[in-house]
Amino acid sequence: MRINLDIPDGIAQCPSFSRADWLREMAISLFEQEQVTLGIASQIAGIHLMEFQKIIGSRGVCAHYDAVEFADDMENLRRRGWL
Repeated sequence: MRINLDIPDGIAQCPSFSRADWLREMAISLFEQEQVTLGIASQIAGIHLMEFQKIIGSRGVCAHYDAVEFADDMENLRRRGWL
């Protein structure tokens, strides 16, 4: 598998760029390239799904969320009695 990371030089060369920072950047890149799901990407990054969504949203990354996934989510919410 080939993974392309687009990390600005200022970040990549920063000595304070931590392991968590690298994992987050890899997770974003893998998700953006549609190699992993949103849930898996948030796990790779080690952060809550909602926080990961905020991060990718702030970077203009498409969430790859379609009508079928929306319908599945709605059904899951109904089954749990949340709707």
